[in-house]
Amino acid sequence: MARNAKRLVAAAILATAISGCQTANIDTAMTASFQADRSDEQLALAEKHFAQGSYGLAEKSYRKAVEATPKDGTAWLGLAASYDQLGRFDLSDRAYAQLIKLEGRRASILNNQGYSYLLRGDLVKARRVLSEAKSLAPSSTIIEGNWQLAAAG
Repeated sequence: MARNAKRLVAAAILATAISGCQTANIDTAMTASFQADRSDEQLALAEKHFAQGSYGLAEKSYRKAVEATPKDGTAWLGLAASYDQLGRFDLSDRAYAQLIKLEGRRASILNNQGYSYLLRGDLVKARRVLSEAKSLAPSSTIIEGNWQLAAAG
């Protein structure tokens, strides 16, 4: 009888542990879904603020999007551009570094980074980065325009 009671207790503990694992997986999936929804909402809000020239509000929304989905390159790019517009180049450098780590040295990223150097008046770095962007996307008129600005300075 005591042996059966021990087996029942052991079975109850095992069942509780197993059900806890299944619940944890469901909670993780629900949390990931919630974070993606939150990130999408924050990105839409950030883009609206950025287009309106409200760079402080854009930065706040992009930062929330990055916190919700840290591997979202769009959020990192917007965050870096917001920091540029706010003159927080120390923070934009960190955001560009993270973005390049996530997505590599893509032409669109390097164009924005080169423009960042233009904003701060560092024409040597701007030319170097924009030249690399031009080599990756030689037909981009936006990159060409930024490169011309850097070359003229």
